[in-house]
Amino acid sequence: MTAAVTGTVLRFDGVGRTYRSGTTTVRALDGVTLEVGPGELVAVMGPSGSGKSTLLAIAGGLDAPTTGRVWVEGHALDGLSATGLARLRRDHIGYVFQDFNLVSGLTAAENVALPRELAGAGVRTARREALAALAEVGLSGEAGRFPDQLSGGQQQRVAVARALIGRRRLVLADEPTGALDSATGQTVLEVLRARVDAGAAGILVTHESRYAGWADRIVFLRDGRIRDSTGARPRPEQLLGEPR
Repeated sequence: MTAAVTGTVLRFDGVGRTYRSGTTTVRALDGVTLEVGPGELVAVMGPSGSGKSTLLAIAGGLDAPTTGRVWVEGHALDGLSATGLARLRRDHIGYVFQDFNLVSGLTAAENVALPRELAGAGVRTARREALAALAEVGLSGEAGRFPDQLSGGQQQRVAVARALIGRRRLVLADEPTGALDSATGQTVLEVLRARVDAGAAGILVTHESRYAGWADRIVFLRDGRIRDSTGARPRPEQLLGEPR
């Protein structure tokens, strides 16, 4: 089944997600409807517990909604088998996790190349693409290092490179600048913005307005609901106070 709106990479239709915590029902998302198209970066902001990470997890097929439906690249996620969902995530979705999720026994280059190898790319091709992705985030010299030999900021940039390798059309980033200084954070946002401008759709969860300013649209979540949305994207240099 395909999404009703053509050209939409990600579509949420009345998505809700509830959890049980003892005798209490926690409503993480409540009737969220959202569309993100190619070439569009949407920043999601809101207080802690507003549902930001739950929204990303559902968009990435890592969690399932209690109510409503989700489409990625025209595929209804609830209509896919476990194998089909894993393939969709691997081939179409790049995910930057807050806790990096790097494989400790693999080098930086091997971590970045892993999704492409799992997708069937040859080892040489995957490594070449991985080295290019690491160069994009300023880590050319760290390709042979293992995660425990890298700083937190470097690990975060490896995670960003892994999310951007290949031709994934949906990039989901959960606080990708959280472990980075301002200059490196700007570099990461420039890379993410460039990938979106090249045709990907992106969702950026952030609590910093200076990084949200790189988005085309900002969505504000509170208590699991979209409370407001603004579409005017200010120029990044106005937010960062740096010349371009």
